[in-house]
Order: sequence, then structure tokens, then C-alpha cells
Amino acid sequence: MKHFLAIFLFSTLLTDIVSSQEEHVLQKVRTIPGNYVSFSIDNMENIYLLSAFNQLKKLNANGDSIAVYNDLKKLGDISIVDVSNPLKILLYSKDFATITLLDGMLNQKSVTDLRKKSMFSVSAAGLAYDGKIWIFDETDNNLKKIDENGNTILQTADFRQLFDLAPSPERIFDYNQYVYLYDSISGIFVFDYYGTFKTKIPITLWQNIGITNQYFYGTKHDGYYKYDFKSAQYSHITVPRSVTQSRRFFYGNKYLYVLNDSGLNLFLLK
Repeated sequence: MKHFLAIFLFSTLLTDIVSSQEEHVLQKVRTIPGNYVSFSIDNMENIYLLSAFNQLKKLNANGDSIAVYNDLKKLGDISIVDVSNPLKILLYSKDFATITLLDGMLNQKSVTDLRKKSMFSVSAAGLAYDGKIWIFDETDNNLKKIDENGNTILQTADFRQLFDLAPSPERIFDYNQYVYLYDSISGIFVFDYYGTFKTKIPITLWQNIGITNQYFYGTKHDGYYKYDFKSAQYSHITVPRSVTQSRRFFYGNKYLYVLNDSGLNLFLLK
């Protein structure tokens, strides 16, 4: 109850108050050269680089190569790389409605073609705490929990029956006994593990959104944003214009990661 009271209080103040602003001095540590379309960082600060040449590469926090996965071409463009569990990596191809699961060494564990389960239009997918998979089925307009074979374990009611304006989630996060569906236009919709809607957090227009260490993070044109679950505080970290104009950037515990034409650049935070 305290958790959602904090969210309610936050929602009433969000448009008027920024709790804190931070500035960091940036010192470039190294560049990982290459033509990458995206990257992800897990909670151990391992780096996952998605290349323009249909390859997923995993590096440790020091930049040393750990593993490579080369079978992306047959999966089509990868829409989502979920590294919330470093031992179980989820790749989702929206074009092919296909979910691929890899282990911590990027060995393929399973490939699920959702179309074989009559799920032809899935806007988002994400790992569940128990190793299962959350998806949003646009045809049925609901949140589903499925197993690795695509069998439905749990599903909510049609969102068009629950909301005046049904969301179209882009990302799904399973964290601390709740499931969060992010729609960049409408906000974050919060459900419990039984599929019961709890509340909505009015965070919109964030890019590169993620969840870690009890806060949501995301980027906008003017910097990096965080929302802390415990304190219900909203913070903004200003970064140089060259960073905000990069393909993607992310604040880790130790480094600022900036992706541009030269590759992935790591800056030490001071």
C-alpha cells in the first residue's frame, strides 16, 4: 500500500517538481569500436552489443569478450534485448513474432514462433521472474504470461474493457512482484502477478527506458531521467549535447555508455 501511495503522490507532483539535478564530470576511458545499432547493460555491468551485421556480442565490465551469438539473421531485426537476467537473455523479433532465449554464454536455449500459437501481433515481450515470458498480444489486447513453448499460462481481460484509452505497450518489465507495461504516450501501467491492474505512473516520452536497482531510467533530448520507487523522487542528470545526440546512452553505476558512429564509448563517472 505504501508503494502505491508513493506512486500516487509522485504522479500529482511530477509535472511541477524535479526533486534533484545532477551533473557529472566525464572522463573517457575507452571506445569499443564497431558498427552497432544498439546495446544493453545487465545488473553486473556486462555489455551486450547488437551489431549491424546480425551479431550479438557479450563483453564483461572491463570490455573483454565473453561470448558471441551469430544466428540473428534468420530472426530478422531484433526489437527487444532483455538482459534483466544475465543467465537468461531474451531476444524478440517483432517482424517475425519470434522469441529466442539464450543462456549466459549466448548459447541458444529455445526459439518460440508465436504465430504458431495464433499470436500474430505482439508489441512487447519481457522475462518473468520465474523464467516464463510476458507478452502483450495486440490482437486480444491483453497481457499474457506464456511458457517457452508459447502456451498461455495467465492472461488479463481485454484492455479495451479496462481502460478508456487502451495502452499499446512497447516494453514489459517484471520487477519486485509487479509487472510494468510502458507506453510512451500513456505512461507505465502497473499489474500484479495475477494480472490485476494496480495503478499508472505518468512517465511519458522517455526513450531507452529500463528498470534496475529500484528505479526506472530513461532518456530525453535534454538528458537522463530516473524515477526512484522508494522515495517516489524524480531526478534529471544533465549531459553534454554530444551525448544527447548520440544513438543511445546509458548511465551505469560506474560508467556513462555512449553509442555513436565510432562505437560504444565509456566515460568514467566522477
